[in-house]
Amino acid sequence: MDLLALADFNLVARYGSFGEAARASERPKATLSRRVAELENDLRIRLFERGARGVTLTQEGRALYERTGALLAELNESAAAIASGSDEPRGRLRISAPALFSQIAMGKLVASFVLKHPQVRIEVTTEDRPVNMIEEGYDLVIRVNPEPNETLVGRIFLRDRLVVVAQPGLKRPAAKSSVRAVVRVAPEGTAYWDVIGARGKARMFIEPVAQLSSLVMVRDTVRLGVGAACLPLSLVSRDIAAGKLAHWGDVEGPEIALWALYPSRRLLSTRVSAFLAHLKASFPSGTADELAALIE
Repeated sequence: MDLLALADFNLVARYGSFGEAARASERPKATLSRRVAELENDLRIRLFERGARGVTLTQEGRALYERTGALLAELNESAAAIASGSDEPRGRLRISAPALFSQIAMGKLVASFVLKHPQVRIEVTTEDRPVNMIEEGYDLVIRVNPEPNETLVGRIFLRDRLVVVAQPGLKRPAAKSSVRAVVRVAPEGTAYWDVIGARGKARMFIEPVAQLSSLVMVRDTVRLGVGAACLPLSLVSRDIAAGKLAHWGDVEGPEIALWALYPSRRLLSTRVSAFLAHLKASFPSGTADELAALIE
C-alpha cells in the first residue's frame, strides 16, 4: 500500500472534501483526487461517495480512516521527535471532559501539565454527551461510567460515590413522607433515593422543588436550605467536614468511575501517554478526597 496515498486519503477524510483538503495542504485538488482514486483501485474498494457538496466516507472508507488515522499521526509525531532529537511531548492535544470534572479540576490539571510540557498545546471541550473520538478528532476522552466500546481502551483514574446531603437545620423525612429536593434531572414517576446510613438502608421519597442543569448550582442551592440533594462526595466533602452540610447517607448503586479513554492501539502518542501519567500523578490513590482537594 502506498503510504503517501493513504496519507492523502486521511487528509480528505478529515476535511470532508477534496477542495478543503487541497486548501489546507496547499496542494492541487486534482493531485489529491488522483491519488485517492489510485488507492481505491489498489484496494479494489470505494472509499468515498462523491457528491456536489463534497464527499462522504463509505463504510469501508470509515473503517480504513479509523484504523489508520491515529497510526499516521503517530508516525508523523515520531519523525518530528527524532528530527528534533527529543522525546518531549509536542503538538496539539484535544481532550473532551465532563462538565463537573472540568469545573473542578481541568483548569488546574491543564496548567500544571503545560508548565511541565511547554511544547504541547491543549484544547479541552466540556460536554457530557458521548463523542466519536475519531470523527471529532479527540486524542483523549474523560467519561463517567462509559458504555463498553470495542474501538476504545482506557483506565479508571478516579472513583467517587453519591451521597445525600442537606443543610444541618433541615429535618430528615419520617418514614413514607417526602423531603423537598433539588435535582439535576427531573425524575419520572415516584421519585426516591435508596439511602444507606447509620440507621441502615431506607427509601427516602423526594419532592423536587428545583431542577438545575449544573451540580455546582445544586450544591449551592442546597447550602441555602432549599432542600436535600444527591451529589458526588467530592463536591460536598469539605462542606460536610466544615458542618455546612449534613451527610444523610450514601446512595445505593454503582460507584462513580472516571475513565480516561483513547483509541485502541498499541502505540500511544507521547502527548496522550504524558497526560495519562499526569492524571495518575495528580490522583495517585484515585479517591474522592483527592478530587475534593482541588475545589477552592
